Amino acid sequence: MTGLYLNQGTMSSALTEIGTLIARDLVLHGGRPLIAWTGISVRAIALESNSGFSPDEIVAERPNLSLAQVFAALAYYHANKAEIDADIEAESRAYEESALRAPLVH
Repeated sequence: MTGLYLNQGTMSSALTEIGTLIARDLVLHGGRPLIAWTGISVRAIALESNSGFSPDEIVAERPNLSLAQVFAALAYYHANKAEIDADIEAESRAYEESALRAPLVH
């Protein structure tokens, strides 16, 4: 194999294509990128990472995710940072605006 080195002693025989770890579904989260088969958005992982959580800490809080899935989400986030940061900012503004319009309950 040219360009690909496999150590048969330590590698699993089933390889995961990185591109299969992130998906978009127009029905879930408005088409935002998700960790495939989980419904967890890349944005949610980015927010946790930006709040100071390490990938290992994110996995500890979300035991249904593998470390590979979290790293794939973070790689996708960093490759598409402007788009995802704009989405985070837009949702934050929308939340703040709706909070200002909401009637106060006494």
